[in-house]
Amino acid sequence: MTATLDALALPRDAQDLLFREARTANAFTDEPVTDEQLRAVYDLVKWGPTAMNSQPLRVLFVRGEDAKARLAPHMAEGNRAKTVAAPVTAILAADTDFHEHLATTFPHFPGARAVFADDAARTEAAKTSALLQVGYFIVGVRAAGLAAGPMSGFDAEGVRGEFFAGTEQLPLVIVNIGHPDHTGTHPRNPRLDFADAVRIV
Repeated sequence: MTATLDALALPRDAQDLLFREARTANAFTDEPVTDEQLRAVYDLVKWGPTAMNSQPLRVLFVRGEDAKARLAPHMAEGNRAKTVAAPVTAILAADTDFHEHLATTFPHFPGARAVFADDAARTEAAKTSALLQVGYFIVGVRAAGLAAGPMSGFDAEGVRGEFFAGTEQLPLVIVNIGHPDHTGTHPRNPRLDFADAVRIV
């Protein structure tokens, strides 16, 4: 383990914060999550790489009681109560109109928009890069000293109709965010070892 730690540039306490000691949160304390923290999370994770710097992730933070009431019916039964109780919930979506921003985000290639003329191919590209960004987002939440509770158990079409009507944004993952109440934390499950998951050829 020591040799593995020494191979990483990030200090051990930061490694622990982001990965080893971080846990998926199912319950949260009453301590608020500020708008400044939410902005800081996005301003960090936006630097993660995406295909052609496409940055298709769109984030909708759901905080207010009325907004949570709109979201709750679309959550799977097992995810509903903890979503309503969480200080903030992020709906992470892929924008299939990301190509409209490529003149700004990929300016050295004037023909970038035309690369994504096919709707089906563009949708797949949006999902792939947005899912990369979902991973960055979870790590960014942890970097802010918060805990994330990511979920795929929800009615995506229902959420899309409720919050993204009239857009080309496709909800992918919903993440509850806050300061963790570890009474709701499950025991950590085992991870696969290097030899079980990795090959070098």
